[in-house]
Amino acid sequence: MDSASLPLGGRPALERPPLARLPDIALRYGLTALAVAILALISYFFLRLVSEARPAFAHAGVFGFVFNNEWNVSAEQFGALPLVVGTLITSSLALAIGVPVAVASAIYATELCPPRVRAPLTVLVELLAAVPSVVYGLWGIFFLAPKLQPAEQWVADRLSFIPFIGGGTVTIPNYFVAGLVLAIMILPIVSAISREVMATVPPDHKEAALALGATRWEMIRMAVLPYCRSGIVGGAMLGLGRAIGETIAVTILIGDAPRLGEHLFNQGYTLAAVIANEFGEAQGLHRSALFAAGLVLFVLTLLVNGIARLFVARAARGDRAQRGGGAEAAGSGHLVAGAAAGA
Repeated sequence: MDSASLPLGGRPALERPPLARLPDIALRYGLTALAVAILALISYFFLRLVSEARPAFAHAGVFGFVFNNEWNVSAEQFGALPLVVGTLITSSLALAIGVPVAVASAIYATELCPPRVRAPLTVLVELLAAVPSVVYGLWGIFFLAPKLQPAEQWVADRLSFIPFIGGGTVTIPNYFVAGLVLAIMILPIVSAISREVMATVPPDHKEAALALGATRWEMIRMAVLPYCRSGIVGGAMLGLGRAIGETIAVTILIGDAPRLGEHLFNQGYTLAAVIANEFGEAQGLHRSALFAAGLVLFVLTLLVNGIARLFVARAARGDRAQRGGGAEAAGSGHLVAGAAAGA
């Protein structure tokens, strides 16, 4: 028998005592038990929410609850459409504003930043995640919103011909301020994931692009960003999930108005905010309606995570195809063409 196949002690692996294999067995079953426990916990949350929300769904119907436009506690009318729309608007704004800034900061930190400034810049960006959400909310409502109100009114007046964007009088708080603060809150996680993925780009790819005559920006666009596409998409979806579930800051910033806002700079409500505001004093059907709102938020988060998995898988397949032999030759041709155009 080859000496390389002999473990410590000089005995073949097949002759190892059962006690020596115990740590491997314990690790396998322990990790399996943890994975099953997580699935069981998620299933328990879902079933408990369904059980508590059943009276509200029986009163208004599932579609009636989700798509009705009236949330009136005194009249026992519970329509979650304004809450769903407010959640989607603020989360979409956070994604549209925060992701480009986060990716740009990651590109600068990994490709353009001087080495001695890179570590302090990374720490400063990550410190944004340490600020409590209530501090973001208070800063947004007392400082940011009054400063932005004249600019928001100018945009609303100039873009009055665009539905939902322009027209009307700007209120404090509103959808836009809530989305802007959410963009700041999701920036650390998206930037950190993007930065870590960009750090894994093989140096050979970047050096080959530069050797073919590409500029620094062309190298980033053709060698770095395509390689990191799946990671950036995954980070963006994680940030979207954080924005959908944010509670305290949005409760302070969105205005707690259970109706559909007429424009982007009007007050609104979100699913998380209505639960935080009203659950303490809710009873009976009202309490069940808040559980139903939590169930809708839970399902919405699961859908976002599922869509994120699909996007990441598709981006990963595209990345693997691009790194193949034929795609590598095509990429070299694109680099040459880009270098010629830049020249």
